[in-house]
Amino acid sequence: MHVITATPGHGDVRSGSDVDGEVDLHRVAARLPAEIPIHPRTGHHVRSILEALNPDVIHLHTGVISPFAWGGLRVAAGLGGPRVVTVHSMWGPLARPGHRLAWRVLPWLTEGTVVTAVSHTAAEAIQSSLGIDVGVIPNGIDPQQWPATMATGEPGVVRIVSVARLAPRKRISALLDVLFRASLRLDPDVEVRATIIGDGPERARAQRRIDAAGMSPRVSLVGRYTPEQIRSTYIEADLFAQASVRESFGIAALEARTSGLPVIARSQTGAGEFIDDGVNGLLCADDDGLVDAIAALGADPQRREAMRRFNVDHPPDQSWPRVLEVADEVYARAGA
Repeated sequence: MHVITATPGHGDVRSGSDVDGEVDLHRVAARLPAEIPIHPRTGHHVRSILEALNPDVIHLHTGVISPFAWGGLRVAAGLGGPRVVTVHSMWGPLARPGHRLAWRVLPWLTEGTVVTAVSHTAAEAIQSSLGIDVGVIPNGIDPQQWPATMATGEPGVVRIVSVARLAPRKRISALLDVLFRASLRLDPDVEVRATIIGDGPERARAQRRIDAAGMSPRVSLVGRYTPEQIRSTYIEADLFAQASVRESFGIAALEARTSGLPVIARSQTGAGEFIDDGVNGLLCADDDGLVDAIAALGADPQRREAMRRFNVDHPPDQSWPRVLEVADEVYARAGA
């Protein structure tokens, strides 16, 4: 396995050949502000690396706008051989015209290229824009790193957790509104306590909204947590909730589901890959639905317990062995 990346290293190698465990890294890093992962000579450097490696298959990972991956795709198509492109972002309606243009000028549809996304929801958005067949290679998880447990619970308290970067696209303000409205829907003897893990440019604004609503004792912005701290928080929580509509997959939600938590999320996201609506969580069409879901599960500890028991007894399908099987199938398809 070789990884070509425009991300600079912070150890002995900033740009050049590097190693991370068993993975050989090839850092094509330029000195740019904020370490932006692009390079003015992507084609030259990627071509020389690929010609030296002569790989069996090239797997390119791209988001909404990924100049480095797109440049690598141009080179890979020119060299020939099997290619797999995985789109890790959700294509919204406003961005689709730009994507159509990009696909016309990039060799994404040439022979030997197989296009995939990380969820069926994300794949459908690409298919509707471009009219091509798009497969799915989901993100993977190691269930042993997120052990599932049954929470002990605290009578009269509903503990909700969310993990997200506090940025506009994650809709933190919408999540706060949902939490405020749901808390008012519950009986006075049921208290909502929410912990939002993560940091970002929206943190100060979110804190002001919490203070203005008088919810600071119940809703906490705790900043960044280590994986160990997140696991401990999941063990003590009753529900995981998120309001984002641009989650092509939702790794944090999958980690919560693997830990046993019922997940409440929007149905427009990739959470449907691992959440069966009404069985181990609730998928909602809009924010009003999120309010209804939190109020319903908050008032029904037996239903929460049943959902958690399902998650404990049924590990997710996105374990790494299964994801690797899917990847191998896609590689074989590209090779054919």
